[in-house]
Amino acid sequence: MFFSEEQKVRIIHKIEVFGDSILKGIQVNPFNKRYYVDNNIDVDMLSKRFSLNIVNRSRLGCTVTKGKTMLDKYLDETPDCSAILMDFGGNDCDFDWKSISEEPEAQHEPKTPLGKFVKIYTDLITKITEHGIQPIITNLPPLEPRRYFDWFCNGLNKENILRWLGDINVIYRYQELYSHTAEKIAQNTGVLLVDLRSAFLKEKYLGRFICEDGIHPNTEGQRLITRELMKFCACALA
Repeated sequence: MFFSEEQKVRIIHKIEVFGDSILKGIQVNPFNKRYYVDNNIDVDMLSKRFSLNIVNRSRLGCTVTKGKTMLDKYLDETPDCSAILMDFGGNDCDFDWKSISEEPEAQHEPKTPLGKFVKIYTDLITKITEHGIQPIITNLPPLEPRRYFDWFCNGLNKENILRWLGDINVIYRYQELYSHTAEKIAQNTGVLLVDLRSAFLKEKYLGRFICEDGIHPNTEGQRLITRELMKFCACALA
């Protein structure tokens, strides 16, 4: 990982985190199969090692649109931070699977269509920058398509959903599209990117790091995220 001198954050004391369930630390409870917070992303270690105050405002189900609402309110209330880390896209690229199950021949859009995702994210980065705050964004940890398909299809018509998809791996590719788009947004706006996706893809068996639902990193996956954040801080804050 390499950053130019212009990209490095020279003075930083506090990072506000706005994102979805990935950075919130949501996992699947193996006993009751429900979501719960079990966050093993070692914020305390990162805070001590790099003399940071990290405040995590991530929320389950957060899209870039919901994130904008939260950030607009935060930025309008005299923000006190040096950097804002954002993790959006994972929910934005998701679909209303119940509607697809019921009407597989109809047109269905993701929660945030790609063009709208780009515009809102880019506008958000511009607003953060105008407040003199350093924006930082992440790409998306990969999902495990078969697990995710089985998870969200519970109680729905699998045959109809598969007919609409055409191929289960479309789920992976579509999420990958939003991850690549986040990377392009970072490149086009000149902001820092935390490459979470590569940390997972380098591993031989992806499933070992993902919960039963196919989308949330488990404890081992969260430790991968910690290591990537540590590498990022060591490079960007040096």
